[in-house]
Amino acid sequence: MDLTQGTLEEKNDRAKRMMLWFGIISLIMSFAGLTSAVIVSSKRPDWLKDFQLPDAFLISTIVIIASSITFIIAKRAQKKGNRALTTIMLLTTFVLGVVFILNQFQGFEQIIAQGYNFTGPTSNVTMSFIYVIAVVHILHVIAGLISLLVVIYNHFKQKYTPTKMLGLELSATFWHFIDVLWIFLFLFLNFFRYFFT
Repeated sequence: MDLTQGTLEEKNDRAKRMMLWFGIISLIMSFAGLTSAVIVSSKRPDWLKDFQLPDAFLISTIVIIASSITFIIAKRAQKKGNRALTTIMLLTTFVLGVVFILNQFQGFEQIIAQGYNFTGPTSNVTMSFIYVIAVVHILHVIAGLISLLVVIYNHFKQKYTPTKMLGLELSATFWHFIDVLWIFLFLFLNFFRYFFT
């Protein structure tokens, strides 16, 4: 496809989509670096071999999967012109995103309750990596929530139609990305030791 063809609006739409995908690719590279650091560090003698992720992280995984489903329903409802269902599902997605973050912090509390802090004499390199990975991901969830707030605002202003909903589509793409990213990170942190340690 020739990116120079089409109306100005179509060119702008393509440019926005490309910018999003460039951003996603850069995030993938960043998290690839973090997970590679975990694999290398797992060879250290002080690496915890039998740690288990807190239960709150499993709950947050279920929550963020549910939020992706509600976002899909919102997008389909918008395409069908069902504003009421779109509103309910967008708001539900936002609430689930907040619940995800709260569960992550509960997971941190469970790690601290096990005796591991992020820094200091009670810190451990294993748990420190978990803190860093989870916090960096939380920052991207917050970015997703901000984009979702913009979508909700534009939805209430009736800026989207069944045929023009680029902002909603871009926000949904990013949201699904951070969902899949967390599922990968959750599985990686749970099971990588069986393969790399």
